[in-house]
Amino acid sequence: MFSFKDLSAAFSQRFNHSQFPLTPATLYEPCNYFLTIGGKRIRPILCLMGNELFNEIHEDAYHLAAAVELFHNFTLIHDDIMDAAALRRGMETIHTKYNQSTAILSGDVMMIQSYEELNKINGNYLQKILRIFNKTAKEVCEGQQYDMDFENQNQVTLEAYIEMITLKTSVLLAASLEMGAIIGGASEGNCKHLYEFGKNLGIAFQIQDDYLDAFGDPTKFGKEVGGDIRQNKKTFLLLHTLDVAPEEQKAQLHALMQGQASDKVQKVLAIYKACGVDAWANTLKEQYWQKAMEHLEAIAVVSTRKKPLKELADFLIQRDV
Repeated sequence: MFSFKDLSAAFSQRFNHSQFPLTPATLYEPCNYFLTIGGKRIRPILCLMGNELFNEIHEDAYHLAAAVELFHNFTLIHDDIMDAAALRRGMETIHTKYNQSTAILSGDVMMIQSYEELNKINGNYLQKILRIFNKTAKEVCEGQQYDMDFENQNQVTLEAYIEMITLKTSVLLAASLEMGAIIGGASEGNCKHLYEFGKNLGIAFQIQDDYLDAFGDPTKFGKEVGGDIRQNKKTFLLLHTLDVAPEEQKAQLHALMQGQASDKVQKVLAIYKACGVDAWANTLKEQYWQKAMEHLEAIAVVSTRKKPLKELADFLIQRDV
């Protein structure tokens, strides 16, 4: 069994070359630029790990991994436009470095390129993988729409927020594992448990991500602290604070959300801290991590084969970047 680090190196060796033609350079150069920004490439590696959990890694898993990575970057390019984000992983976003129209087209062609990679997969299970891939792609778009809708809604429940992050973030992690497992020859039952493992891990991961957006070190996190606060996003931090804060602090939060004061982020963070959102966040994250571990335990393979996934899960929820 290979570690996440080993599989990441193997995937990078295959993927780290220009994925696009030379011309028109005004379209494809931004695509290649965005891919060089990097990231941990968790989703494509999960495709390989899902395969290897049940069998030796098949060449098709690398095509699947490339497709997932290209699709994920397509969503990031468009998310950055919608979020008006200036930085991605500490580097300029495409719409900032080039322009918005170029960013839209670059995202579009990157998504199309992901299907070119899927077309290289063996026909025996391609239709099943395509169904999962397309279903997941629609769910990711639904999650992004809910995320934007929440910005204009006065009240959002924690349950609705969890559903949003499940669609926006978790389903792609879960599907990456499941599609890799299909290539590895896994049974339907094992695929279901692996999907649920990925889904719950993804929720814990997003909770951690939201936490870091507010409380992380920007030099490590690669983003400006408080981006969600500036965008008035209904994150789990805000929703919980509105549930537990005294009326005076609730009124302060609502007033801050309606404005763009220069000290908005600092004032909101002070209220979060006063309401003990830090400890609550860690508790919620732990609950979903435990659910993930239960489904991982239920997968019918020897425990030693599960070790890389367990190590990755530990890393994702304990990270500070």
